[in-house]
Amino acid sequence: MPEVALEVRNLSKAFPGVQALSDISIAFEQGSVHALVGENGAGKSTLGKIIAGLYQPDAGHILVNGQEVSFKTPIEAQKHGIGIVHQELLFCENLSVADNLSLGKLPSTLGFVDERAAHQRAKLWLTDVGCDIDPNVKVGALPVAQQQLIQIASTIGQGANIIIFDEPTSSLSQLEVVRLLDRIRKLRDQGKTCIYVSHRLEEIFAVCDHVSVLRDGQLVGTRDVSEIDRNEIVRMMVGREVHLGEPIPPTSRSPLATVNDVSLPGKLKSVSFEIRPGEILGLAGLVGSGRTEILESILGLNSYATGSVKFGRDRAFLPYTTEKVMSFGVGLVPEDRKRHGLVLGMKIRENTTLPILDLLSKLGFIAQNKEREASQEWFDKLDVRATSPESVVGSLSGGNQQKVVIARWLAKGCEILLVDEPTRGVDIGAKAEIHMRLQELAQASKAVVVVSSELPELRALASRILVFRDGSIVAELPASASEEEIMSYMAGTAEPTKTTIA
Repeated sequence: MPEVALEVRNLSKAFPGVQALSDISIAFEQGSVHALVGENGAGKSTLGKIIAGLYQPDAGHILVNGQEVSFKTPIEAQKHGIGIVHQELLFCENLSVADNLSLGKLPSTLGFVDERAAHQRAKLWLTDVGCDIDPNVKVGALPVAQQQLIQIASTIGQGANIIIFDEPTSSLSQLEVVRLLDRIRKLRDQGKTCIYVSHRLEEIFAVCDHVSVLRDGQLVGTRDVSEIDRNEIVRMMVGREVHLGEPIPPTSRSPLATVNDVSLPGKLKSVSFEIRPGEILGLAGLVGSGRTEILESILGLNSYATGSVKFGRDRAFLPYTTEKVMSFGVGLVPEDRKRHGLVLGMKIRENTTLPILDLLSKLGFIAQNKEREASQEWFDKLDVRATSPESVVGSLSGGNQQKVVIARWLAKGCEILLVDEPTRGVDIGAKAEIHMRLQELAQASKAVVVVSSELPELRALASRILVFRDGSIVAELPASASEEEIMSYMAGTAEPTKTTIA
């Protein structure tokens, strides 16, 4: 009989207006990977945060190696060998990678901080998760994916025996996901207990031994992964069948925008392509390949970018202002919703209507009835899980925050919507809703450009896929291209091609 490393019994937790967990009981075996799955707001992250000492339960018990424990702080949980890799990044962005990895445990000699030791330790921890990042670089200068790897390195490096991974791959490329899953297998082989929270069901089947499904704060059931299939997990999660749709057929109509020789020092090298009406254009590539940078350059966010973008009959030469591009009907759903996509202290209503306040105003005053109607419409259409549009965005789960970012640009009615990681941290039901809205835009002769680290998502959505590597487009492929073919171009094992798919 396998030993139980961690057990929760009859855990309950409520927040104002929400019963987050209700009478949850789960046993986590030592030397296993145990998945927690469910829709956004199901209670997965709340359960993980209670185990890690970030929240205290209203009722119930936690047992570590058979002994009942109670954590008032994460430090108390760490003393019992429990660590957590958070879904939302938690860093001092103005400090270096080495400083962030040393917070709370600064190496010192004779009372002075030993910066060399901190640097060496950071390098060791980063290498252990296959991450080649300079420990002297400030965290705030790094892309989200690399920040995620640093957080994973920190938790593993501190020697936790029970590790909670809360959406650890939400910002990682396919290749980085493979490396992380391999690292988790090694942790399991070392006798560590891993609690794996994820919406990506393919990862559950790739690395997990057991899976517990939560819905609306209650435990639906726990199964051995070897005895369950994807469809049954989805049915347990959402209580219905879910379909992610089919790729939009390619179009040969005149482009809504033409990107010409866009370059950005150290990031992009003479990138050119067309954005056509009625299509979803997918951008694939490893982190740092230039996918995010080309979206930001098109929107005018990179002041050092050169080249031009032709919007219909109007040619705009870089650098130009974001306001100018938005006047052409272009919007951006950014990769980092917290830093760049939302005003966390404002309400859902206020965030949703930010781009359309000019349409809702008269003589400088906002018509509040119109604003409420507009926000309520998209609140309902995207099934945002909150009490009402008057809820503060910062109080929502990550997936529901993502819905609000997308609702903002759907309300704006963009001609071209640039979307960076549209379903990062989003459950299978919400993913289907977001896919449907993006497909509706394309079917209305608008254009959508999607960056995604999930190749199945790109293949399910895109009319065609542009593969980026080292700041250049190395291939243009149809949606029917296999994941192996796309990966070969991403990793550089296939020769660049200029083939264009009509």
